Amino acid sequence: MLGNYLGAIKNWVKLQNDYDCLYCLVDLHAITVNQDPKELRARSYEGLAIYIASGVDTDRNVLFLQSQVPQHAELGWMLSCHTYMGELNRMTQFKDKSSKQKNIGVGLFTYPALMAADILLYQTNLVPVGQDQKQHLELSRDIAIRMNNTYAPGTTDPEGKPLAGATPLFQLPEVFIPPVGARIMSLQNPLAKMSKSDSDLNATVFLSDADDTIMKKIKRAVTDSDAEIVFAPDREEKAGVTNLISIQAAITGKNDDKGGLDRILNKGAQAAESRAEVTMKKVREALGFVARK
Repeated sequence: MLGNYLGAIKNWVKLQNDYDCLYCLVDLHAITVNQDPKELRARSYEGLAIYIASGVDTDRNVLFLQSQVPQHAELGWMLSCHTYMGELNRMTQFKDKSSKQKNIGVGLFTYPALMAADILLYQTNLVPVGQDQKQHLELSRDIAIRMNNTYAPGTTDPEGKPLAGATPLFQLPEVFIPPVGARIMSLQNPLAKMSKSDSDLNATVFLSDADDTIMKKIKRAVTDSDAEIVFAPDREEKAGVTNLISIQAAITGKNDDKGGLDRILNKGAQAAESRAEVTMKKVREALGFVARK
């Protein structure tokens, strides 16, 4: 999706030059809503192919599927046991999605705890996210502080930062939100975020769309009846034009080899699991679990 590229993938390509990066295709998060198994599997491969085609270097980054590294689910459960109901109830994404569905699965409610595990599992310092995920990142920090205070007391200062020579259970992640293109709006409703789940196919540009399809969607995009072309994020009546200008500003500055994609995923899963297990050994010990002999 265009929003994912401009708000995330494009910046990942820049970050890979200066940081040790891990990028996870979150298929466990995907099943918080019903998924067709064949489509989920196909989208996993397509997502990886899009990352690579967009410039994410498989030799400089770790790319992997969430479900292929079991420590994500393990830590997700442990963190959910240290997350309060009130905290999860305050998550705006849950409020928004649950208001549109009759039957809501528990996974959608506890989604932020698993996201916290995705982050804290790798002792992450910097997390590139969209504005809509900032609240979840802040919750991840709160959970990390709570776990450190409970299971590694005396290792951090009052703000949660590690003390000199001390090793807390988790590092506190910082948020990175790119200044342009981080929030791309729907082409048909510029007051709402562009979403891959939008029922109106003209509202979303997918990275796998053909050139002529993209052109048609842009031409059909909602603007306004005013002839003035201006970037005015504070004026609701100019939301459509402002959205198109944001897209243009962000942009201007499929691999069919499934075997090759599998090799990349296997390599990434092994590298990710090796790092994840270092954290999990500390967490299991701190929480009082008996290690397998």
